[in-house]
Amino acid sequence: MDTIPMVSSLLSSLANYSNLPQGSKEHEEAENNEGSRKKPVQAPRMGTLMGVYLPCLQNILGVILFLRMTWMVGIGGVIEAFIIVLMCCSTTMLTAISMSAIATNGVVPAGGSYYMISRSLGPEFGGAVGICFYLGTTFAGAMYILGCIEILLVYIVPQAAVFKMEGLEGAEAEAAMLNNMRVYGTLVLSFMAIVVFVGVNYVNKLALLFLACVICSILAVYAGVIKTAFEPPIFPVCVLGNRTLVWKGFDVCAKVIERENATVTTQLWRLFCDSEFLNATCDSYFVNNNITEIQGIPGVMSGILRENLFGNYMDKGSFIEKVGLPATVEPDSIPTNTNRYVLADITSFFTMLVGIYFPSVTGIMAGSNRSGDLQDAQKSIPIGTILAITTTSIIYMSSVILFGSCIEGTVLRDKFGEAVRGNLVIGTLAWPSPWVIVIGSFFSTCGAGLQSLTGAPRLLQAIARDGIVPFLRVFGHGKANGEPTWALLLTACICESGILIASLDNVAPILSMFFLMCYMFVNLACAVQTLLRTPNWRPRFKFYHWTLSFLGMSLCLSLMFICSWYYAIVAMGIASCIYKYIEFRGAEKEWGDGIRGLSLSAARFALMRLEEGPPHTKNWRPQILVLVSMDSELNVEQPRLLSLTNQLKAGKGLTIVGTALEGTYLENHPQGQQAEQSLKKLMEAEKVKGFCQVVISSNMRDATSHLVQAGGLGGLQHNTVLACWPRNWKHAEDHQSWRNFIELVRETTAASKALLVPKNISAFPSNGERFTEGHIDVWWIVHDGGMLMLLPFLLRQHKVWRKCKMRIFTVAQMDDNSIQMKKDLTTFLYHLRIDAAVEVVEMHDSDISAYTYEKTLMMEQRSQILKQINLTKTEREREVHVRPQTFTSPSADAETPSTAIQMTWTEAKCDGEQAKPIGRMVDDGFIFRNQSNLRRMHTALRLNEVIVKKSQEAKLVLLNMPGPPKNRSGEENYMEFMEVLTEGLNRVLLVRGGGREVITIYS
Repeated sequence: MDTIPMVSSLLSSLANYSNLPQGSKEHEEAENNEGSRKKPVQAPRMGTLMGVYLPCLQNILGVILFLRMTWMVGIGGVIEAFIIVLMCCSTTMLTAISMSAIATNGVVPAGGSYYMISRSLGPEFGGAVGICFYLGTTFAGAMYILGCIEILLVYIVPQAAVFKMEGLEGAEAEAAMLNNMRVYGTLVLSFMAIVVFVGVNYVNKLALLFLACVICSILAVYAGVIKTAFEPPIFPVCVLGNRTLVWKGFDVCAKVIERENATVTTQLWRLFCDSEFLNATCDSYFVNNNITEIQGIPGVMSGILRENLFGNYMDKGSFIEKVGLPATVEPDSIPTNTNRYVLADITSFFTMLVGIYFPSVTGIMAGSNRSGDLQDAQKSIPIGTILAITTTSIIYMSSVILFGSCIEGTVLRDKFGEAVRGNLVIGTLAWPSPWVIVIGSFFSTCGAGLQSLTGAPRLLQAIARDGIVPFLRVFGHGKANGEPTWALLLTACICESGILIASLDNVAPILSMFFLMCYMFVNLACAVQTLLRTPNWRPRFKFYHWTLSFLGMSLCLSLMFICSWYYAIVAMGIASCIYKYIEFRGAEKEWGDGIRGLSLSAARFALMRLEEGPPHTKNWRPQILVLVSMDSELNVEQPRLLSLTNQLKAGKGLTIVGTALEGTYLENHPQGQQAEQSLKKLMEAEKVKGFCQVVISSNMRDATSHLVQAGGLGGLQHNTVLACWPRNWKHAEDHQSWRNFIELVRETTAASKALLVPKNISAFPSNGERFTEGHIDVWWIVHDGGMLMLLPFLLRQHKVWRKCKMRIFTVAQMDDNSIQMKKDLTTFLYHLRIDAAVEVVEMHDSDISAYTYEKTLMMEQRSQILKQINLTKTEREREVHVRPQTFTSPSADAETPSTAIQMTWTEAKCDGEQAKPIGRMVDDGFIFRNQSNLRRMHTALRLNEVIVKKSQEAKLVLLNMPGPPKNRSGEENYMEFMEVLTEGLNRVLLVRGGGREVITIYS
């Protein structure tokens, strides 16, 4: 009793059969029960047969089988038609396997395929594919309506045509037919839309009738095929020469007949001659060729299959000819009376047949769309869908072979059955009458059209209610009971655009594209989830594999381009636009989708690859750690620092915005989160793409140190630190702020990281400002690996600085050859592909030596030797005044990056004084230190005068930043020195290299 249902329960399930998407009936019931306020009785849940198998069967078998299948076999031949069917059925079978895996991996609510894809691949893919699936379903509605009108006007009531086709030929007849399709199509669409709007309950009540029509039609064809084996139906075809004639306006397939011992002309004679007499003037082709009557349905045992095996593609307007019959055609004669012959209405080729046929295998989502109405969706969806596809595949494949075995090739190629007295070609094969198929196919196409108009608005409503596509939100609203009124209106408008195309053969490839794209993403979703092995991927359906999904995806993509490469590009363009739109404007959704998992896997792989070694000089770009400070309200004190970051980065590379908070993590965790939100908001406002990091520590110094040390991950580390010059450091109550700054300089030097320090940060431009003219001046006093050259180049990529010109100043001493230096520098910049004006500024040796003395490897060695041999103080001073090299030639610079200069401020810098033990020569040291400070300040003052003179009007000045003193007692003097050096300049960017080459002349 549990496993085998009783007859009563079977009848009950048949009575409750519905092929509508989930939610349709509930909306209707909600409306009906609104007045009574009774609790609605829940309809019995459906099993595999009623809930999945039959709806899928009904959706898959449809208009193409009845109207185009015979023509496809005639044009492409049995072999090619079989290949097309096999390809398309394989695609849907592989998609069904992937879909079954996704559908059984948890509960699938209303929305079916859209829900599955969006939750597996994320909102961007979900939205793009959901809209593609919606458009596919809508155009499918247009195709079914066009099929319905074609059956009505060609086979049921031809006399109902508004635009009469009698006596019209060629383009005129075609235009009249298309206009009839448009008029009647629009009327039928309006009627169907009203039916759906008034209530889907009516559609629901007719679902069983539509299903019965489909099944009866298929059975009638098989019965007819069996009957042809021993008693083929009589459907004669009249052939003149080898050209098939339209059997219309004549009764006997002969030129003349014998009647009462006299030869009498027939009605056929009068169609080709100007009178009924034997001496009449007739069409030359009619005179020169014989009339032959052949059997249209020779039967399954006739051996006609051999003739129909291979393709017979035709150009538009060519005659449908019987192979093997003789024909005499006068050379250079122009065909006349062409409307008497059966002609090819379109140019046919293999890829076009694929595009027209594919919609006949769509509809596999019918089960998954209604998962909420099923007793056990996770069991029913895979079994029902795969069984339905297997059944329909067998029907299609057998149909190809049986049509080729039973029907004459000329009749197969006759799309509208003109050679068999205007009968539907598949109907000629049916038993007991062609009308079984005609009426059955008419009702099934009507039903399919209604289902599309019911299903598509609900799909659009599901997408709109998810809120991922902002401009679709209006379509989420509807009637009080949830019926999607606005979505139905849009669906009807899009459907009307398909009906205005008016040709079934032109609409079919359009919806093929959208369905193929949808199926491709179903396969992609399954493959991604399987390959990532996400912990939540545990489908109950076990018979899937990523290779099958990948094969299905490849087949879908191939079929898209086989059907129509330009439609494929348009469909992909639409999907890409929707994807990008959702990415930029759509709501943030976290659905635990596979693409996020894929991103994590890709990021991990990329990070592991980055670990393999430091980046090449050509790939070096500043990966910036921006150190900002927060006020008491936890707002950023220097927002312009992020503006500068944006101008330096333009969205490329790594940016980490870090801030330090004082306290303990346990107590200050909420403040940390608040600070993080504040940073994110500012980063968004300043369009800085990157990450933010908040460190809480017992003191600010340690917190900043932690940020410098621990920022980044693996190979994705910052190589440059951007920090503000401490404001009002002289007047600060505690000296800790500027001491922390100097410690930061020391730490970045120790970590071999570059340091950028903007001074007067509030004067720097925001991202909205634009400099229309001006200069970026680089004062290149020592070589720091090329940072000074690279930064202006990067800044000028941004709109703010684009119109500024770059100038490079370098300092020459008295015994330098200034002209040669300028030439060398110009050549160097030319090789670096940097466009800049060059100027050499001459200064006295004693003015600049304190600043430019550099500890290269040689200087370190010299210092060690001096200490070892204990030279006298005066000798040491003389030794130290040997002029250091401040500029290297381009070739030397390129070849010896290891000798890159590092500036360090030391007590021994200017006078060679060795560090003295505590308690020795105190007075002498004190006097000496004051003297050296004085000399330093003099150097800074002289340099400042030169810089202000040349660069006061510059929009930005970039300067080398010397290292801090090793002896901590000179820290305040160091700050004073930097103040004196930059006095009178509006915007200054102090730059300290990271100890490696960052720019190269090589490609």
